[in-house]
Amino acid sequence: MRFRLIAPLFAVALFVVTLFGAFGILPHTVSTAMAQVTIARVDVQGNQRIEALTVQSYMTINAGDPFDPARVDKSLKALFATGLFADVSIRRQGNVLVVNVVENPIINRLAFEGNKRIKDDALEPEVQLRPRIVYTRSRIQADVQRILQVYRRNGRFAASVEPKVVQLEQNRVDLIFEINEGPVTGVRRIDIIGNREFDDGKLRRAIATKESRWYRFFSSDDSYDPDRVTLDRELLRKYYLERGFADFRVLSAVAELTHDRSDFFITFTVDEGALYKFGEIEISSSLRNLDTEVLRKNLTMSGGQIYNAEAIEETIEKLNFAVGRLGYAFVDIRPRVNRSRDEKLINLVFQINEGPRVYIERINITGNIRTLDKVIRREMKLAEGDAFNTAKLRRSRQQIRRLGFFDKVDVAQQEGETPDKVVIDVDVQEQSTGELSFGVGISTTENVVGDVSIRERNLLGKGQDLKLSLGLSTSKQEIDLSFTEPYFLDRNVSAGFDIFSRKEDQQDRSSFDEQSQGFSVRFRFPITENLRQGLRYTLRDDTIEDIAADTSPFILVDEGSSVTSSVGYDLVYDTRDDIFLPTKGVVISGSQELAGLGGDIQFIRSTAKWSYFYAFNRDVVGKLALSGGHIIGLDQDVRVTNRYFLGGDSLRGFEGGGVGPRDADTDDAIGGNVFFVLTAETRFPIGLPNDFGVLGRAFIETGTLTDPDVSGSDLLDTKSLRASIGVGVSWRSPFGPIRVDLAQAILKENFDKEELFRFSFGTRF
Repeated sequence: MRFRLIAPLFAVALFVVTLFGAFGILPHTVSTAMAQVTIARVDVQGNQRIEALTVQSYMTINAGDPFDPARVDKSLKALFATGLFADVSIRRQGNVLVVNVVENPIINRLAFEGNKRIKDDALEPEVQLRPRIVYTRSRIQADVQRILQVYRRNGRFAASVEPKVVQLEQNRVDLIFEINEGPVTGVRRIDIIGNREFDDGKLRRAIATKESRWYRFFSSDDSYDPDRVTLDRELLRKYYLERGFADFRVLSAVAELTHDRSDFFITFTVDEGALYKFGEIEISSSLRNLDTEVLRKNLTMSGGQIYNAEAIEETIEKLNFAVGRLGYAFVDIRPRVNRSRDEKLINLVFQINEGPRVYIERINITGNIRTLDKVIRREMKLAEGDAFNTAKLRRSRQQIRRLGFFDKVDVAQQEGETPDKVVIDVDVQEQSTGELSFGVGISTTENVVGDVSIRERNLLGKGQDLKLSLGLSTSKQEIDLSFTEPYFLDRNVSAGFDIFSRKEDQQDRSSFDEQSQGFSVRFRFPITENLRQGLRYTLRDDTIEDIAADTSPFILVDEGSSVTSSVGYDLVYDTRDDIFLPTKGVVISGSQELAGLGGDIQFIRSTAKWSYFYAFNRDVVGKLALSGGHIIGLDQDVRVTNRYFLGGDSLRGFEGGGVGPRDADTDDAIGGNVFFVLTAETRFPIGLPNDFGVLGRAFIETGTLTDPDVSGSDLLDTKSLRASIGVGVSWRSPFGPIRVDLAQAILKENFDKEELFRFSFGTRF
């Protein structure tokens, strides 16, 4: 009876324990019993390089601790997180905790294969894995993505990377990235949606990304680059803001990759907004005793003109400099804009307030490996201790870039140790400044032309310029060695010298050969920001030789050698916006040379030139130029080698030396002592894409050359005007500049030599 009662009770108790255990709710006594298992020791198995104690140091459960599945799980995760192990397992055998590990291998060697366009030197800094570093799959995949990013930045979106692992002894591996670079991913088409005022062609020319074309094989602008597309958004915005569309927005810029991953379709969606004009423009100041009327001449816009955001920036910069010159070091100039959407007018008030008194604590220069710090510092318009000026800081960056030594120049500012101080950081990325160039060309004056030159523009990192050049053509041979120190004696004065030897064939023009050897020493220094002066001394020996028997007697008298010792100076005032293709500005230059400080030759030579550029619109630029010169002998006649010759490039429509005094019997040009030339020219596009670099020109020129300082019955000389009219085409081809001119003389003398066609081609590689 007693047994029958105990058996059901035992079954009920067993059922309750089992039920509570299934829900993890063990009675306290049972849980406590399991917790009494204590780890006697920890055995680490499978480790080769890593010490057992090192493995245990990463674990959260160790010998002497009670066995706890939660702590075992944390230890397992901690060991995996180290990246040292490919596999980890933990199990309990009685009171021993067994940790079995499989170590990740060590990289023995890392290599790239298949990369031709991008070299190892460019890929190695991008990957994190290195020899003697632990190999992990996650690191491999991360490095693969970094390599792909490098190729995408270089326009190769079809590139693929396959990592290969070669197993070695002692748990080491060789890691090889097999790269299939694929073709450059081009831009098949650029579409612009929402533009009404400007057609797609004009907007495509305004952005940096170009559509893929066969003739762009020397450019990478037609390869897809997401950073360039980001720049294009800003270029479109700038294009519209400079043309009056103050509300312009780029709504989206979408790049779609074709199925074969060979090209992109890029679509810009824009909202042009309305066209605005400038309304009332005022200058207001809170500075004491500052006359704002004096500053109005610095305004670059006026009421009624089309709105131009760039003109506002130019005005702020000019006002900054103007106010600074008046003695106000700390100013803050902000434009207050009042936009009238109904009248489509933008009224401006340039508010001049006293800025915070901030001084420059320190200027840090980084990134320059070869270039000395002082080469960069001397281009800064600011120095430690100066009052901080944003306009001068911007100008400093421009000056450093103009050196041509750096691929990238970043100038940033940060707070100093105190609120009234600022630290300027100048970070540069150097580029190659050495040049080895070979040239070849064809022209109508010198037939085949060739040259070779070696040049270093940043000699020893000091900013010095050293050049050795050798030129050879069918009519001229020359060799020149020149050296320039841009900051002589650490002052803003450039100094240099030239050593030269030249021989020129003048047989077709004047029936003689000319040979000249000598040297010159020169100095140049700024007077103002746009005005520079130069000084020079020249000593040369000139020889007239190989004179034919029937040469003009006006030339025969100068046969033989002569030594010229001369000093001279020049002044150049230049406000052009671009040296090579200016659209606005003026250049005024004048020079004088006095010969007679020793030597055989005595003269005074004076020359002057004035050029003015005006943009009728963005694409059509006009040029008006006037040049002239006069040379006078001092107690002697001027030799033929020192006279002026006119024609060719100096007066199109006439041969080189084809205008001016001439011997009637021998037909030799003998040159003149006085000349002037007036040129009116217009530069314009001819309908081809801007990428071709082809521009058309229409011009008219007039001038004269006279007064050879000799007399005789056979002398043909007149002061009458000559004139020509013509058109031309210039092409900045991948092989060098090509220029073609067609000019017709419309005012001439019977003895002048005309030239209808003029062609020149040259390249450097």
